[in-house]
Amino acid sequence: MNIKKAVITAAGRRARQSPVSTTVQKGMQPFVDRDGFEKPVLQIIGEEALDSGIESIAIISAPGDEEHYRGQFQAISQNLLESYKGSDWAIEQAERIKNLERRMEFIPQDSPQGFGHAVWCAKEFVGDDPFLLLLGDHLYISDETRRCATQIIELAQEEGCSVAAVQETREHLIHLYGTISGKRVSGKHQVYQIEEMLEKPNISIAECSLHVPGLRPGHYLCFFGMHVLTPRIFEILDEQIKDNSREDKEIQLTAALRELARQEKYLALETDGHRYNIGVPYGYVEAQIALALSGGDREKMLSNLTEILLQQEQKKK
Repeated sequence: MNIKKAVITAAGRRARQSPVSTTVQKGMQPFVDRDGFEKPVLQIIGEEALDSGIESIAIISAPGDEEHYRGQFQAISQNLLESYKGSDWAIEQAERIKNLERRMEFIPQDSPQGFGHAVWCAKEFVGDDPFLLLLGDHLYISDETRRCATQIIELAQEEGCSVAAVQETREHLIHLYGTISGKRVSGKHQVYQIEEMLEKPNISIAECSLHVPGLRPGHYLCFFGMHVLTPRIFEILDEQIKDNSREDKEIQLTAALRELARQEKYLALETDGHRYNIGVPYGYVEAQIALALSGGDREKMLSNLTEILLQQEQKKK
C-alpha cells in the first residue's frame, strides 16, 4: 500500500459560531504555527500531509472558493517576498506556500449534503489508490518526532488496510466525535481492531456499546480527525447516495466507515498527539495556545498565560 494522495474537506463555513465568520473560508483563518510563522489553517494542515510523504492534495471546497484560496495564497507569498526582500526565511516560507499550492487540486462540493458526500466528491481524484483524509477544521499536534499523519500512514502501509486515528476522550466530550469500540491487537502498541462505531453518541449509548477494555473509566476512543482509507469507501458511499431518497438528507461518513469495517480489515491507532477542533466555541483559542506551547516560544507563552491568570485573580479580590 503506497499512500501519496490526501483529501482535505474544507467546504463548510463557520456558520455555527458566528454570522460574521460565514463570509470567510475557515481554511484561511490565520494561526501562528510552531515555527513562529503566521499561516492559514489550510497551509498548516497541508504541511501535515506533505511532511508525511503526500504528493498531491484534493481540497473539497464550496463552489467558487478555489479562486479565493489561490488568490490569498499567492498574495501571502508575494507579500513575503516584497516586504522582506533578501530575507532567507521569507524566501523559504514563500516557496513552501508555492509548493503547497502546486500540489493542490480544488474540487467543489456543489451542495452541502454532509461529510460523507464531501469525501465522495474526491472519487475521481483518488481513483484506485488508498488516501489520507484530513478535516479542514482540525489542527494536529504530535507528541513525538513523527507527524500524526505519518503515524497512521506507516501503520496502514505495514498492515495493508484502512486505519482510523483515535484519541482517548472523556465521556462528556464524546457527543462531539465519532466513537469506536474494539480490541487491542496483540503485539501492536495502541492499535485496535475496530468492532463498532457510532457518530456522536450520548453517554448512555456509549456505556452500553462502546466500552474498550483497558481504558480508564469514563473514557472512550474517539475519532482524531484523520483516516487512511482504501478506495472501497467510494463503492459504499455510492450505495448510500443511491439509497438517499431525500435531497436534504445528509450522507454521513461514519455510516460508510462502519460498513467498511464489516467488509474489510480496518484498524484504529491511538495516535501520539492531540487534535484541536477549531469549529467549536473557543476551539480557535485552544488550538492557538496549543501551537504556541509546542513551539519555540513555549516559555514566553507560559509566562504570558501566567501573567493573564494572575491579573484575572487580582480583579476578583
